[in-house]
Amino acid sequence: MIKEGKIAGRAVLLAGQPGTGKTAIAMGMAKALGEATPFAMMAASEIFSLEMSKTEALTQAFRKAIGVRIKEETEIIEGEVVEIEIDRPATGSAAKTGKLTLKTTEMETIYDLGVKMIESMQKEKMQAGDVVAIDKASGRITKLGRSFARSRDYDAMGPSTKFVQCPEGELQKRKEVVHVVTLHEIDVINSRTQGFLALFAGDTGEIRQEVREQIDAKVAEWREEGKADIVPGVLFIDEVHMLDMECFSFLNRALENDMSPILVVATNRGITKIRGTNYRSPHGIPIDLLDRLLIISTQPYSEKELRLILDIRCEEEDVEMTDDGKELLTKIGKETSLRYAIHLITAASLIAQKRKSAEVEIDDIGKAYTLFIDVRRSIQFMTEYQDQYMFNEVQDDADMNGVDEQ
Repeated sequence: MIKEGKIAGRAVLLAGQPGTGKTAIAMGMAKALGEATPFAMMAASEIFSLEMSKTEALTQAFRKAIGVRIKEETEIIEGEVVEIEIDRPATGSAAKTGKLTLKTTEMETIYDLGVKMIESMQKEKMQAGDVVAIDKASGRITKLGRSFARSRDYDAMGPSTKFVQCPEGELQKRKEVVHVVTLHEIDVINSRTQGFLALFAGDTGEIRQEVREQIDAKVAEWREEGKADIVPGVLFIDEVHMLDMECFSFLNRALENDMSPILVVATNRGITKIRGTNYRSPHGIPIDLLDRLLIISTQPYSEKELRLILDIRCEEEDVEMTDDGKELLTKIGKETSLRYAIHLITAASLIAQKRKSAEVEIDDIGKAYTLFIDVRRSIQFMTEYQDQYMFNEVQDDADMNGVDEQ
């Protein structure tokens, strides 16, 4: 739905208890959408720790999630490299010169090379037999692959070597190039004196509304001329219950905007107070915003799913574990939490290494389980030994009962 641009300006809420894979769903979504769709991710608490105002931080996040696909025509030289000759002068002071022979199925041409071009060719490790595209305006070289004519050569080639046909027609061609930039990047480049360097520095500061309005007008103009398209991306806000009333009312307004991304928010809270107020609401989100959200509830994993996740995790961490060990870990994960079970994999692996075993067995997991306690056992331990800790705030049972009766 997102790829087809069908649900732009809509919002989705992922609600579920901790450890049920809400953030993992968002990460998976980002990977599935690919490079062309903008995906901005933030935690709600980030807004309060920035130097700028809350609404400015949210506006920047929204504009990071909206892409502009800009089409432009460029002249390129595309062909197969026949020969590269580089003359290196004996004295180091003189400039390098060289010749590059490129061919297509129909023609062959020799080009004179300057110092800059020679450097970029050496950087790209260009050699005879490569099929390349050279942008005439910028001089940028793109390696398209190796020519099929050279596929029989016994050169040292990696498994990722791509073979392509020798280009047809003329060497010089006009080609339509598509760039995807986010509105936030355009904002930063136009609002700062040092231009796009501010993007790398991260010091974007507050961007004036006039700048944004001018950019929106320019983008609208490009859309009418057919030069650009808007790509609605995804903005993911984790721990959304940390936002306050001002932020929620801003989100309400922002979702009504023409150029609005798909908003995905996640929370693990039940009925709780909205931050900064005394009103209680489901998930700590005001009812009017909740009404706009498509709510997806995440369920705890079944034992079969837990086992599958732990198998993948063991493989990722290069830990060899017996089937009995995995069964025990799955059981621990079911009774405590998946995160705790995942932590035990590395701990049990180190215990197994200490006794010089290649495989993690039940005893290793048992030892790790006794050494590292989970939340439930930690609470029990605290309750039993509360008198021995400083600044203990847990009241006696009698006091607690009195509070309950009141």
